[in-house]
Formats: sequence, C-alpha cells, structure tokens
Amino acid sequence: MLANTTHLKGLVIRATDGEIGKVDQLYFDDESWVIRYLTVKTGGWLEDREILISPFSVTNVDWPAKRLDVALTKKQVKDSPNIDTKRPVSRQYETEYLGYYGYPVYWGGPLMWGRGSYPYGLTNRIPTPKEVLAGDVRRASMDSHLRSTTAVTGYHIEAEDGEIGHVAGFFMDDEAWAIRYIEVATRNWWPGKKVLVSPAWIQKVSWVDSKVYVGLYRDAIQTAPLFVDSVSLTREYEDRLYRHYGRPPYWVHEDEHKPVFSLSGA
Repeated sequence: MLANTTHLKGLVIRATDGEIGKVDQLYFDDESWVIRYLTVKTGGWLEDREILISPFSVTNVDWPAKRLDVALTKKQVKDSPNIDTKRPVSRQYETEYLGYYGYPVYWGGPLMWGRGSYPYGLTNRIPTPKEVLAGDVRRASMDSHLRSTTAVTGYHIEAEDGEIGHVAGFFMDDEAWAIRYIEVATRNWWPGKKVLVSPAWIQKVSWVDSKVYVGLYRDAIQTAPLFVDSVSLTREYEDRLYRHYGRPPYWVHEDEHKPVFSLSGA
C-alpha cells in the first residue's frame, strides 16, 4: 500500500508485551530512498527517551487503528543502544544497533535491504555475526546517508530547464518501506497544481543548497497526470505516470523478490 509519510507520524508502536511509544520522525537513505528507521518518543516509561525502530522489526501496519506492531519486547527496546536524534545517525551507530538486534546490514547486498527488496523475512535467517558486521562497516562509506523527511521537506526541485517547485511530502510503500514518490508543490510556476516525481529520476540532492535535481524537463512535468491529494494512489495512476515519462516502473524488477505474505493490516 502507498501512503503519505505524514500518516506515519503519531502511529502507536506496539511491542509483543505492550506499547512503547509513538512515531516521531523518519530517516531515509538518500542513495536508495528507503526508510531505514523511525524515531519513537517513548513517553514516561523510558523517561521520554527517543529510540530508533527499524522496519526489520515491523510485523504489521494497521492504518485504520493507527498502530504499528513490532517483533520486539519492551526490555529489548529499553536495553538498545542510546541514540542522540539531534545528531546525524552514523554508520558506526548503525552497526552497533543492527548488531544488538541481530539484523543484517542493508548495505551488505545488491538489493534495497541488502539480501532482499523487502525487510520482513530477512531477520528469520541466521543473525549476522558482530565481526562480520564490523568488516562490512569498514568496507562501506563512513558517511551517513540518512536524512530526515522533515528536514528535506521544503527543498527546491530543479528540472533540467529550471525550477518547478518544492518538496511538499513523500509517499512510501509500507511493504518495502521505500519512498516511491516525492510530492512536488508547483506553487510559483504552476499555481495550485501538484505533481509526483519518482526518486529514480533524481540526479542529485544538494544538501548545501537545499535543492533536489531531477532529470526531467518542465514541459514533460506540466503535461504529466495530475496528482490530487484527496484521491488514493492506484496502480492505474502509476501506470499512466510511468508511460507518460517513458520510464520503467519500480515493480518490474522488485516483484520477483517479493515474499508471498503481506504486512498491511486491514
């Protein structure tokens, strides 16, 4: 299911033995545009400590109930490595975090989640030994590629031939936890209209200039299928969008790696 990431904020996180808090922010990987962590405000039971939750632990997303279930106990969460959410999440911290839970490193393979295109199911395998994790992090870039969706909202979007608007939001897939589209508000260039742009069409993100550069021209964007906030994103709309740009859809190369069960709640 595709959902606006703003709907994640405030979702109750339920462990196997009780609630642990509510979703606050989302951290995504600016190379693959996949949500790697949720920051969770735990409230009084952990003295308002903030923690990270990985989609590796998610077992069910119940949008109507505004709840997200995780395969963790409250004690596991309490004893997890501390994180300062006011500072960037380092690769060293990720290695410690993933090692603590026995999760595989997502940067250790060719697919979005390392060994798969979807996070669930990967943790049922033999946990990655800590010494292997340490080797993986040494071979990987030390730079953090994690960005907050809150921080990126408002960035200007630059097409091949000029500015087209700014980042107004994100739409994510609640199975792959991938950001499938960036919502672009065209306020000054095309008043009152919104368009969707796939991260696959982004050439680069300039964190210094607060700009996102896309490999599309303004005319092509202006004639693309319109996006309406009040209408759910359907596969029919996505088909039209990809046909318009003449680009292959994301599901073509991902479906072969998709598990046979779904996480989404009714």
